[in-house]
Amino acid sequence: MNPAAIITGGASGVGLAVAERLLDDGWYVAVVDSDRAALAEAEDLLAGEEAIFLAADVTDEDEVADAFDAAVGAQGLFAALVNCAGIRREAPFEETSAELFRQVLDINLAGAFIAAQAALARMGEGLSIVNLTSVSGLRANGGHAAYGASKAGVKLMSEVMAMELADRGVRVNCVAVGLVETSTAAFDEDMERRRAWLEATPQRRAAEPRDIAAAVAYLLSPEAGFITGHTLVVDGGFSVAGLPRED
Repeated sequence: MNPAAIITGGASGVGLAVAERLLDDGWYVAVVDSDRAALAEAEDLLAGEEAIFLAADVTDEDEVADAFDAAVGAQGLFAALVNCAGIRREAPFEETSAELFRQVLDINLAGAFIAAQAALARMGEGLSIVNLTSVSGLRANGGHAAYGASKAGVKLMSEVMAMELADRGVRVNCVAVGLVETSTAAFDEDMERRRAWLEATPQRRAAEPRDIAAAVAYLLSPEAGFITGHTLVVDGGFSVAGLPRED
């Protein structure tokens, strides 16, 4: 029987790329997403694959529990959870409302927490969790007071989980991403803002979703069996760049 993985936010963007990569690697995949239209499109795209498609809002504990139970019912206890569900909102600090701040933390941080707890209650022989975080959770970026705080929280939560759960054979890691081609960030439509990110990225390009999926696949693989509490940065050098290079 193929090992099973649950992917939250798996119906589009990076989450869908992760689903495709894991299917190629021989995993059974449960795609969990709150966007029913995207789920239907993903199901059509992946028709005939070893996958199940389930609707759930990661901020709703009951919906997550029901979806995870359905995944276990379809394939048995699972070996991996990949938390891709999230939102990215950008606003100056003084223009960030408390409502927006709470919404971003609820989806990005509390959602990952809820899914991880549900996974632990339904894990098979060991469990590997990969949480998507961001370079904005590693360093300050303008406009990312809410988003950066949520992603910094995901990173630290993952490290605490890795420490506490290691004796159960559970590994917890993060993939921190920079600008991604399928990102839903508002500034993706702002060419000046996008240009500024690319100019601060030594490789001078945004990541493709498959770049992120490859990092996730590695962290879930046996080759990464002695890696836990780690954040693998996939950002083309953005997070370590100092003075821009001279072209």
